[in-house]
Amino acid sequence: MRELLLGLGMAAAASTALAADYSDDIHKNDYSWRQFNLMYAFDELPDTSGNDHDYLEMEFGGRSGIVDLYGYIDVFNLTSSKSSDKYGKDKMFLKLAPRFSLDGMTGKDLSFGPVKELYISTLYNVNGGSSNDVNSAFVGLGADVEVPWLGKVGMNLYGLYDMAEHRQDWNGYQFSANWFKPLTTFENGSFLAYQGYIDYQFGLRPEYASSSTGLANFNGLYWHSKRYAVGYGLKYFNNVYGLDNGIYNLKTTGFGHYVAVTYKF
Repeated sequence: MRELLLGLGMAAAASTALAADYSDDIHKNDYSWRQFNLMYAFDELPDTSGNDHDYLEMEFGGRSGIVDLYGYIDVFNLTSSKSSDKYGKDKMFLKLAPRFSLDGMTGKDLSFGPVKELYISTLYNVNGGSSNDVNSAFVGLGADVEVPWLGKVGMNLYGLYDMAEHRQDWNGYQFSANWFKPLTTFENGSFLAYQGYIDYQFGLRPEYASSSTGLANFNGLYWHSKRYAVGYGLKYFNNVYGLDNGIYNLKTTGFGHYVAVTYKF
């Protein structure tokens, strides 16, 4: 649910923003990565009051032929502390975001201008043990886009299908983008990076949401070495998940804070 994209950013930083080339071997650019993020969230929304909790994030991703994959599993309240706002609630959350290269599937260079590669993009969010919990699927079109100063940015435009038992219906759209920008490199090879993402939902249906839009925007500053990363992220929420601020006595607009320590495998 936090989507720090630390490892994904490392891979993006290592690659050049060139058009995809599948002319000889679709696996020549394969790679994989995985890492553990020990995290703490302060004032996460939506909530009625302070939403502070620890969690362990097992994050992974990579590339295999036409498939570009990102995902993570969050495990909340590791010590089962009764003082945590996650006590007695779902312990785990899963996000999977496989994208399938249209360049690779067609065998053609579909790049144009700043767009370096096109994808069929999918995204799955699942938590809890009940079919009425978060259980959503997104499908749409994605692209790797060269953006001035930021470099390569992954962009996706999805339609949302809510698979929860009480809905099972289409419900609006989501635009997502993520980036990773190295800022400065130190003498020992470690570096400082600006990384983040934006998820903007729109066209949400009134029978399923009190607001037609919802926004989450994460901006982080992280120090990276070969095996470790440490950082802080500021996240802005606005009617997040399509919930009007104040509805059900929930705060859905404001700022949350995240700190993380990462070990990279």
